[in-house]
Amino acid sequence: MKTIDEMASSQGEDSQFVKNSVLYKEFLAEREEILKHKWIESEKAGSDIGFEKALLDWIVKHRSHWRDKRVKEGRPTARATS
Repeated sequence: MKTIDEMASSQGEDSQFVKNSVLYKEFLAEREEILKHKWIESEKAGSDIGFEKALLDWIVKHRSHWRDKRVKEGRPTARATS
């Protein structure tokens, strides 16, 4: 059985692995774009539109172009298989 120190060390290594993964970095970049979109659309609407509405709107209107642009720039992407 692992000690508390060993478990904490293992979790720290796992956390660092996740933070360095391409998938996590892609998630953070996409989230940032969604939050920018939320701010812009909320300003236009005159009130907060909420994250879910901003997310769905951004996916429909901007996601594919944003991903294509990242690929052309040579940024690593984590493409979905579906």
